[in-house]
Amino acid sequence: MAGAHKFIFPNFLSLFFHGGCGAALPPPHPSDVLVHKRAPPSARLTDATALVVDVDGGLLLSSGSLFPYFMLVATEAGGLLRGLLLLLLYPFIAFIGGDMAVRAMAFVAFCGLRATRFRAGRAVLPRWLLEDVGLEAFDAVRRRASGAAGRRAAVVWASRMPRVMVEPFLKEYLEADVADVVAAREMTVLWGLYTGLMEEGDGEAASEARKKIMEGPVGDDVVGFSGGSMEFLCNNTLSSSCKEVYVVSAEEKSKWRPLPRHEYPRPLVFHDGRLAFLPTPLATVAMLVWLPLGAALAVTRIAVAMALPYKYATLILAATGQSWRLRGSPPPPPSSRGQLYVCNHRTLIDPVYVSIALDRPVRAVSYSLSRLSELISPIGRTVHLARDRAHDGAAMARLLAGGAHVVVCPEGTTCREPYLLRFSPLFAELSGDGVVPVALAVETAMFHGTTAGGWKSMDALYYLANPRMCYTVEFLGRVDTAPVRDGSAASTDVANRVQRLMATSLGYECTMLTRKDKYLMLAGNDGVVRAKGAAC
Repeated sequence: MAGAHKFIFPNFLSLFFHGGCGAALPPPHPSDVLVHKRAPPSARLTDATALVVDVDGGLLLSSGSLFPYFMLVATEAGGLLRGLLLLLLYPFIAFIGGDMAVRAMAFVAFCGLRATRFRAGRAVLPRWLLEDVGLEAFDAVRRRASGAAGRRAAVVWASRMPRVMVEPFLKEYLEADVADVVAAREMTVLWGLYTGLMEEGDGEAASEARKKIMEGPVGDDVVGFSGGSMEFLCNNTLSSSCKEVYVVSAEEKSKWRPLPRHEYPRPLVFHDGRLAFLPTPLATVAMLVWLPLGAALAVTRIAVAMALPYKYATLILAATGQSWRLRGSPPPPPSSRGQLYVCNHRTLIDPVYVSIALDRPVRAVSYSLSRLSELISPIGRTVHLARDRAHDGAAMARLLAGGAHVVVCPEGTTCREPYLLRFSPLFAELSGDGVVPVALAVETAMFHGTTAGGWKSMDALYYLANPRMCYTVEFLGRVDTAPVRDGSAASTDVANRVQRLMATSLGYECTMLTRKDKYLMLAGNDGVVRAKGAAC
């Protein structure tokens, strides 16, 4: 531990007085490398045996500033006060520029965070990084098919951001090969906490892999790919290993297009974080100015929804920016029993909008709900399920037999992206009069009303704090469940059919992913509540 102190404090002083962290390697001289002011031709990448990609300047479209990504780390992993501090320091960061600015942003964003609990690099950042990838740049990298020996060119992904911010995005969503190297600096850890300082170099494992690529048999033909400026060539030691570097001009890069969603190497189904916008400096200022007003507006919206009938409340709420649309006609109520409405799950407020569209009370069923969310619910108490098939089926059957209109979300958890998770087939075994699918879509401007790793008690408040939001409710045709009761059809077949109908209506894609898959990825747990009174 004494050695760690010897490393941290001298480098802390170096960060602010010299813009470095310990002894730095001298940058290569630009004249030592053959530089091309254009994008690399596909034939050149095919012939190359190794490719060094400048992620920040060559792959991402907004290469001018890394501030939004550090702000995402600061706010989503550290809180709004940390985000405010980073914003206040932005003029200083913009003034100093270069590597010193990156180190300053990393210090504010990471200092004091627990390393074992940091999941923003995997759960939050990939969504925004994928939206920032240039189609032309990605195509250029994707074409590195094979060299003369018939093997695919190895890639070194170079970034000024810390490894924990970029490696999950590159490895999991751009599907970088196992032989590829992420040459980004590590954040130093002391007593399980990030110190906020970045280690010098690329880390031991990455350095060894890079050495193998650059100095081995493939090192004779290494090509670099950057964009926008000469910063990569002048300030990155990796460029000294390149035989030639292609630096795309700012004019050419301005014509690049974002990578379309359908061309993502791996679909982005899950992501976390409260912010529904990329926090550029101006956007962050707008959010922090709005936040006190949004909190007051959320309380007002709750009061209006709980105090007034739907036909009056919805008019007042629409005037505040909380609107909704109805597509299709609500079905007439059944004569004897209750009706089961099957919805996709977007936020905790899904049953409220089904009730508004029907203009009648409904009973919502849920595996878990915070006490705060129940207290502010305008439709009354939620029926809690126990994840026991017999118990849950009996509870919903009693509600239907009593004439209640029951809203169930068989996905079991929310999904923000245009995908539907696997539907639990239990609902197909309950209703004697069939089920009514209800397709829900949600639009928000500033905050997401769901979270996997955050404080779920605040979900409804964050949603209601948006300056504007809109729910779209569409009732689909009734689906007969009699074949399930007769034994002529499996409940899973009916559940899959309802899922497909809903996906077609919404323009979404069906998946077989589950609640457990979501929480394992975003929160590192299975999403099951084990403590009494906790919210998953």
